[in-house]
Amino acid sequence: MSVDLAEVCFLTRDVPRLAAFYRDLLGTPSDGDDPVHQTFEQNGLQISIQRDDSTEPEGRQRLVIAFTVDDVDTEHERLRGLGVQVLEPPTTRPWGARNLVVADPDGNRVYLRTLLVG
Repeated sequence: MSVDLAEVCFLTRDVPRLAAFYRDLLGTPSDGDDPVHQTFEQNGLQISIQRDDSTEPEGRQRLVIAFTVDDVDTEHERLRGLGVQVLEPPTTRPWGARNLVVADPDGNRVYLRTLLVG
């Protein structure tokens, strides 16, 4: 049996706002400007943003999303220039990654990482 991750979906009260964040983060447009649902596709994975007016913050995020980038320090400067809230500046971790943590407009933690060689 083969199981492949196909989609990650964020529920939000403000689809256009969250879609703009991920458009800028990923550097790719969504499939449209629908105020109810938008999807981004990257390397066969879909990231969807769907309106859910019942979404209530529970005080603790239950999903972490991470993106691998060529140079996390360059991304740090680019995202700061876009006004993105940086939660943790680029930090080299013992397991061989250099991570940057930012907040999306709904407060979800988004990790960007560069995998270090050797």
